[in-house]
Amino acid sequence: MSLDLFSLKGRTALVTGGSRGIGKMIARGFIEAGAAKVYISSRKAGDCDATAAELGPACISLPQDVSTVDGVQALAGRYGEHEDKLDILVNNAGAAWGAPFDEFPEAGWDKVMNLNVKSPFFLTQALHGALKKAASPDKPAKVINVASIDGIYLNPLETYSYHASKSSLIYLTRRMAATLVKENILVTCIAPGAFPSAMNRAARDHGDVVAKAIPQGRIGRDDDMAAVAIYLASRAGDYVVGVTIPVDGGVSMASLPAVGAAG
Repeated sequence: MSLDLFSLKGRTALVTGGSRGIGKMIARGFIEAGAAKVYISSRKAGDCDATAAELGPACISLPQDVSTVDGVQALAGRYGEHEDKLDILVNNAGAAWGAPFDEFPEAGWDKVMNLNVKSPFFLTQALHGALKKAASPDKPAKVINVASIDGIYLNPLETYSYHASKSSLIYLTRRMAATLVKENILVTCIAPGAFPSAMNRAARDHGDVVAKAIPQGRIGRDDDMAAVAIYLASRAGDYVVGVTIPVDGGVSMASLPAVGAAG
């Protein structure tokens, strides 16, 4: 077995929501694993440019709001001005919204469902040609969707559209995988747990408290997220199709119910 299994040498990637949080963790990991170019996109141009400057010359900023199909197509078009092939697409951009059941607004539903479910589908569609050009039986192209353990495990917060969107993305991953595998494009999904970010401010600001509810006893680290993304993107993940990998310290798969709660 060779460490080359996990090398991304010579590969080109695009990471949405790549200016901060989980997207930035993945982008940095790809660069450290040898990726030739990692394009990052985010809604705020200043943040996107700053992160690209921080991560070095292999990181290229392509600021774009991908919350609409027009925005998705604009990003695909801008990418096409630089490259005609795409080895790795990471659909990471996302949004959340919390409100009590009787007060949950349509705006909070539509914003989250559009960005978390609709955009990954239509961006993959818009970049289908570039992915096909990069793909071969010996070196498949990769699409990695970033969901959440909230798609498989209930969060006590009233984030109804977030729960629904992440569960939808997990199942959408399987359906996309069933179609695209025939073209040597492998679709998989990551379901992060508690990682410090602007979206998960509890983990960012109160990590010690959050860690008490995690079987492993800590919140996620940057390398934890980078490692699973590199695995899926590299030769190591070339026989992994349609799966969702929880990266959560055991919350979704190794948490025991309270005594008396189980049948």
